[in-house]
Amino acid sequence: MPDHVDPSGKINPPSELGYTGAELDNALLCEVAWEVCQQVGGIYTVIRSKTPCMVKAWGNRYCLVGPYNPQASPAEFEESTPAGPIGNAVKLLQKAGFEVHYGHWLITGRPRVVLLNPKSVYYRLHEIKYLLWEHHGISFPSYDPLVDEIVAFGFLVNEFFRALVSQRDSNQPIIGHFHEWMAGTAIPELRRDKMPVSIVFTTHATLLGRYLAMNDPWFYDHVPFINWHADAKRFNVEAQVLIERAAAHGAHVLTTVSEITGYECKHLLGRKPDVLTPNGLNIERFVALHEFQNLHRIYKAKINEFVMGHFFPSYSFDLDKTLYFFISGRYEYGNKGFNLAIESLARLNWRMKQMRLNRTVVFFIVTKRPFRSINPEVLRTRALMAELRENCRSIQNQVGERLFVSAAMGQWPRLDDLVDDYWRLRLRRNLHAWKTNRLPTIVTHDLVDDAKDEVLNQLRTCNLFNRPEDPVKVVYHPDFITSSDPLFGMDYDHFIRGCHMGIFPSYYEPWGYAPLEAIVMGIPAITSDTSGFGTYVLEHMPDHKEHGIVVLKRRNATFDTSANELTDEMLGFVQMERRDRIAMRNRTESSSEQFDWQNLSQYYRQAHEMGLQRTI
Repeated sequence: MPDHVDPSGKINPPSELGYTGAELDNALLCEVAWEVCQQVGGIYTVIRSKTPCMVKAWGNRYCLVGPYNPQASPAEFEESTPAGPIGNAVKLLQKAGFEVHYGHWLITGRPRVVLLNPKSVYYRLHEIKYLLWEHHGISFPSYDPLVDEIVAFGFLVNEFFRALVSQRDSNQPIIGHFHEWMAGTAIPELRRDKMPVSIVFTTHATLLGRYLAMNDPWFYDHVPFINWHADAKRFNVEAQVLIERAAAHGAHVLTTVSEITGYECKHLLGRKPDVLTPNGLNIERFVALHEFQNLHRIYKAKINEFVMGHFFPSYSFDLDKTLYFFISGRYEYGNKGFNLAIESLARLNWRMKQMRLNRTVVFFIVTKRPFRSINPEVLRTRALMAELRENCRSIQNQVGERLFVSAAMGQWPRLDDLVDDYWRLRLRRNLHAWKTNRLPTIVTHDLVDDAKDEVLNQLRTCNLFNRPEDPVKVVYHPDFITSSDPLFGMDYDHFIRGCHMGIFPSYYEPWGYAPLEAIVMGIPAITSDTSGFGTYVLEHMPDHKEHGIVVLKRRNATFDTSANELTDEMLGFVQMERRDRIAMRNRTESSSEQFDWQNLSQYYRQAHEMGLQRTI
């Protein structure tokens, strides 16, 4: 590790480096990412949420570079006339026959964006692959659609920086910040050509680490002894891993998002990160000032409506004594901790029965799985509930009007006289159709292959079937929640606000946005010490539990130990009184400010300063 970086990854102030920072204030910064103007995974959230802060700090000296996807990009991108050195570089590329688009990303800050169409250079793909093999020893499979597109994109990024160098002021430094291996394919050739660009490479997760963690319950203990090349071949990702390692070693500065991922980088990429760049959020987007408690009440009422439609045809329970827990994220059964969460739910169910707690927990599992359609029975009960509500509203209006007339006449009417036979008969028919003897379904959709779905099979194994006597109920929703969702009818952010706690016991999670998104909306969350967010909280928030953030021990702990700890934490929350939960939401929301990009962007600035220092 360089002398000016301490073991925590923090860089000493620029003055101690013999560097004034003046060059940085004049530099051009181009951030390259595969998820610019197209959402594929978590990096989209990183880039998009950080952009307003970067635009504010860099102004017109900042731009984003990504691939042009004809299916996704036009929805988020507005083309405009190229201008400035970056625009001149775009014109140069267009003149050379490359398909390049210049404009603005339609998000807060409206950053300048350069989008390069990889498929426009597919006719040169064999040449591009050959040069990467000849110059850097990276061989590629004969046909892999994603790798082909990424390699072609890397070639265009190289050409963009070559054009930008020719168009910028000779005294103006250029910083290229590359995110993940999909954007890093240009780095080896940039270094070989001695391009005057300060290169920063951020790996948000090692590619090999993700594969290994899925298949090794003691992954973190085994990391120092892994043969990375043999395992890359075993998982058939040799080319991707070679690209990632070439980018990591070719960059002037290597960064990653957390200490736990830095540990992977050291052993799987062969280089220790120079700087840790933790992820944040644009907190301003979620700010509700003193309204967040009221918003919790409003959106909880919408979840109540779903719960009534889902459970009440079979049996009912007291919604005032019901808590809503949830887990969400990409479907990685072990890595995301779905397996641990379900096991802990089964234990919580048993313990609540033994203690005879007069509480109910409804646990939502929100992820994305292949499905044919929404379960017809779920849709049927939703339609019946809508009709029931409409009938009750009509009866309410009729009763109110007739009661008023009778009262004005000084009469005390009989209740039966206030409602017509028509509405009584219609309500009776509603109730007859509404009630059923079946148990509420544990999954809301018709999965394509439910017999092999790991989440569904574990729910069955744990006997979590939504029986009336079970205090813990489960709703497995294998689709992301959006405002167009016919079951919830609200955005995911609103769904979070209506819940009481987020459960995210990930085993492999380089950062983890899900608990952070919950916290900024005042919802307590459980994370783990094998997630980047969890390790950051342990280091920077000694009183994190008081602020509604629980960090579950998973590193050097057995599955059974972690399951018991998670059960204890959920049970403790269930036993809290309402006033205590309200106080905790206040403390949780107040702690979110430290995760604002306005505070965390300083680590990016340090990485950019170091990059210039190493190339001046």
